[in-house]
Amino acid sequence: MTGRPVDPDVDLHVPRQRSELREGPWGVLAAIAAGGALGALARHGLGSVFPHRPGEFPWAVFWVNVSGCLLIGVLMVLVTETWTAHRLVRPFLGVGVLGGFTTFSTYVVDAQELVNHGAPLVGLAYLAGTLAAALAAVFTGVRVTRLLARPRRGEAAPRIRCGERSEASGE
Repeated sequence: MTGRPVDPDVDLHVPRQRSELREGPWGVLAAIAAGGALGALARHGLGSVFPHRPGEFPWAVFWVNVSGCLLIGVLMVLVTETWTAHRLVRPFLGVGVLGGFTTFSTYVVDAQELVNHGAPLVGLAYLAGTLAAALAAVFTGVRVTRLLARPRRGEAAPRIRCGERSEASGE
C-alpha cells in the first residue's frame, strides 16, 4: 500500500470520508471503474453524434465538460450536505461517471489542434471559454442545489438516505 488515498476526493481528515477506505479499496475501485466506463461511453457517443472538423470549435467537448461540471456541483451538494448516501455513490457517480464523462485532456488537445490548423484565436477562446464556463457551471450547480435543498425557516436540514423517502417532503 502506498499510503495514498484510492479516491483523491477523500479528505482523510474527515472521519466519514476516511471510513470509505476502511472496508478495502476494491469496492471503491470497482465503482469508479464501472462509472468511468459509463461516463466515457456517454462522452464518446456525444462526440460521435456531434463531431467537429479540424479548425472548428469543438462544441461537443465544450458542452460535455460544462454539463459535467454542473452535475458535479449538484452531486457534491447532494451527497455531502443533503443525503446520507451509500459509500459508493460518490465514487461511482462523481469520480467514475462524471470523471469519465468530462475530458479536460481532450480539451487541451483540441485547443492545440485549433492552433495547429491556423485558428489560434478560436483555440484561445476555447481554452478561456471552457475554463470560465466550467467554473461557472460548478458554482451554479452548487448554489442552485443548495437553494433548492435548503429547508424552510425553522426546520432542520433534511438528511435523506439515498433511496429513502423524505418525511418532510412527503416524497
